[in-house]
Amino acid sequence: MATRSPSVSIVNVRKIKFVNNEFYHLYNRGVDKRLIFNNKYDVERFLQCMEEFNTVSLVGSLYENSFLSPEIRNKRKDKKLVNIIAYCLNPNHYHFILQQIITNGISQFIKRLSGGHAWYFNNKYKRSGALFQGPFKAKFIDSNEYLLHLSAYVNLNFKVHQLGDQVAKLVKSSWEEYAVDQRFGLCKKNIILDQFNSAKEYKIFALDALPALVEKKKNDKELADLLLES
Repeated sequence: MATRSPSVSIVNVRKIKFVNNEFYHLYNRGVDKRLIFNNKYDVERFLQCMEEFNTVSLVGSLYENSFLSPEIRNKRKDKKLVNIIAYCLNPNHYHFILQQIITNGISQFIKRLSGGHAWYFNNKYKRSGALFQGPFKAKFIDSNEYLLHLSAYVNLNFKVHQLGDQVAKLVKSSWEEYAVDQRFGLCKKNIILDQFNSAKEYKIFALDALPALVEKKKNDKELADLLLES
């Protein structure tokens, strides 16, 4: 992994310069801490957007894309904006670890996701106005150690926040892809898993790191404020 800047402070996305092949932690929450996913369908649709909007090609709505031939859809998948390393979709906020592939790839990807989801959500639930709490936040991942521990934080974010059973039912994360070493999925898992002997070894690493991650979250006001209970 390339040598990285020591600065990892939270910065406004308008000020940060996203560099190709580097890794970033992105997150945002619903305006006024409101829910951004009300049910499982909302979550599954967002996941579909994560897959279909991650392309350098111009994209339409999910409905418009459904008319594309399988050949075109598969070709689009080969020309991505970002590599998705890990994600967690919580009821009122999301986390991503992304690696930018092309210039401006992260900004384009998040813009498409946020704009598309806000349009869908407002139309479905008969509301208007902003859905997300301003521009998304970004942290530059400046070391491999940070990347590994952050992958555990994002994959297990629903456990970090210690959500109740009813709320946790709305959560979807890449933990399932990592914990059982699935061959297919949204994430480019080899960047993390190739550093372990097996998915089982990574699972042990992540679960062992969880108590410290919970404590760290309590001391990070920006991350703690993402909590539903805050």
